[in-house]
Amino acid sequence: MFTPRDLSALGDPRSVGMALTRLSRKGIIRQLARGLYDYPKDDPTFGRVLPSADAVAKALAARDASRLQPAGAYAANILGLSEHAPARVVFLRDGPSRRVKFGQQEVVLKRTTPRNVATAGRKSGTIIQALRHIGQRNVNDKTLELVKRQLTKQDRAQLLKDLRYAPGWIAEILRRLAT
Repeated sequence: MFTPRDLSALGDPRSVGMALTRLSRKGIIRQLARGLYDYPKDDPTFGRVLPSADAVAKALAARDASRLQPAGAYAANILGLSEHAPARVVFLRDGPSRRVKFGQQEVVLKRTTPRNVATAGRKSGTIIQALRHIGQRNVNDKTLELVKRQLTKQDRAQLLKDLRYAPGWIAEILRRLAT
């Protein structure tokens, strides 16, 4: 995954844009959305394979120099709390909101408060967002045990540091997970 900004050292923006357009028309690269390209990969069984939602979101976040935090059903799926792979993958970020649709999948980058992305890139942030998605009433011992098995000693220490970014009911759960 790359954006025209990644190629800015090669020439002025108009020249880079024209070169990307020509390469895209020839099929050497693929334009997924405005300002977002990749090298298409072909699988012998499935044909042309689309990039992962993570790769798309990370490329856009790198381009905009913003922090990225998986949210909602996608955060729950990452932790194994949900077996459903969402067709609409949501990330919270401190940059502008944006939607990118490619194939049957949609990546949604939602602008949020600094508090919600303060834990971006850490397992504690994914846990907070997954629990928020599941809801207080639906969190049970099985859910907590599943999350607890995935935590390293460093993750547990980080959970205690990140308590201040979680809502009260999630902070209590994080304390239990960290001990």
